[in-house]
Amino acid sequence: MAKDNFIFKRVEKKYLLTDAERKALLEKISPMLVPDKYGHSTISSLYLDTPDFRIIRASIEAKECGHAYKEKLRLRTYGTPSEDSKTFLEIKKKYKGVVYKRRISLSHAEAMDYIHGGKKPPDSQIMREIDYAMCFYEHPKPSVIVSYERDAFFVRDLPALRITLDKNVRYRADELDLTLGDHGNILLPEGFTLMEIKTDGAMPLWLANALDECKIFPISYSKYGTAYADMNKSL
Repeated sequence: MAKDNFIFKRVEKKYLLTDAERKALLEKISPMLVPDKYGHSTISSLYLDTPDFRIIRASIEAKECGHAYKEKLRLRTYGTPSEDSKTFLEIKKKYKGVVYKRRISLSHAEAMDYIHGGKKPPDSQIMREIDYAMCFYEHPKPSVIVSYERDAFFVRDLPALRITLDKNVRYRADELDLTLGDHGNILLPEGFTLMEIKTDGAMPLWLANALDECKIFPISYSKYGTAYADMNKSL
C-alpha cells in the first residue's frame, strides 16, 4: 500500500465541550497526550454529493430511523492547498457504530481532475472502492466545504488511540474550491469544542474515569449534516 494511503477501522465517539469542560479534562489527561504529526492545523473538507443531496439525506435518515449504515465522500486538506498540494480523497462508512475509512493521497490537481473530469488516479484497491462509490452515486460533485481548527493527539503508549479537539467549525455552500481558503458560516459557536475519541478497541479506564469525573458524555454530531440542516433553514 502506498504511503499516505490508509484503511481505518475504529470506533469514534464525539463530545461537545464548553471551554471550562475542555480545560478540566485536559488538566486530567494531558500528561498522557502526545501531539500527532499535524499537531495544530486548519482542516478543510470538500464533501461530494448528488444535486439533491442524496448522500447526506440518507445519512440523516439512517440516524433518525435507527438504521446501521451511513457513508460520506470527501476531499480533505490541511491548510489552503495549491494545485500540487497533498490532499486526501476519502470514503467514510459507519456501520453499527464502527467507522471504516479508505483514504488515498493525491495532489489537489489530480483529485479535481478525477472529481470533475473522471480522470482516474493510479489503480489501487482503495481507489477501486472509492471509484465504485462515485459510480454508484453517478459521480457526485462538490456540495459543501467544512473547515475548522484542530488540535490532534495520540495517547502515550497507545498510538491507536487518538483524541482530536475541533474549534471554529464553519461551512460554505458556494465558492466550492479548496484553494480559495477556509472561510465560511459559523456552525459551532465560540466557547465550544467538538472532541472526538478514536480507538480500535476499548477506552482505557483512566480516560473513561476522567470523562465521568468531568461529567462529559458522548453526543451524535455530524459536521456535514449540521451544515446541511443550516443550509435548509435559510431556504
